[in-house]
Amino acid sequence: MFNKKSSHRSKFRPEYPADYQFDYKDVTTLGRFLSEGGKIVPARISKLSAYQQRAATKQIKKARHLALLPNGMQAYDLYPRPEMISPVPFSID
Repeated sequence: MFNKKSSHRSKFRPEYPADYQFDYKDVTTLGRFLSEGGKIVPARISKLSAYQQRAATKQIKKARHLALLPNGMQAYDLYPRPEMISPVPFSID
């Protein structure tokens, strides 16, 4: 009778298959699962399965430990901006 369109949304991302292995050296892929403040995005937003979310979290933490990704809120606040340099020249007396 009625062609009811399904409003069901797939929970998992189709671009990452179930057997996809996240790598700590691939910071561009891991950066997709970080918010602007540097927090790891939850699975309900990132659309990863529980297994993939744990694997991604583990690799993000490993990359942070090796300083491939900035660690902590303060690092993300200062990371994109250049360091402020005083415009006044200095002299040695």
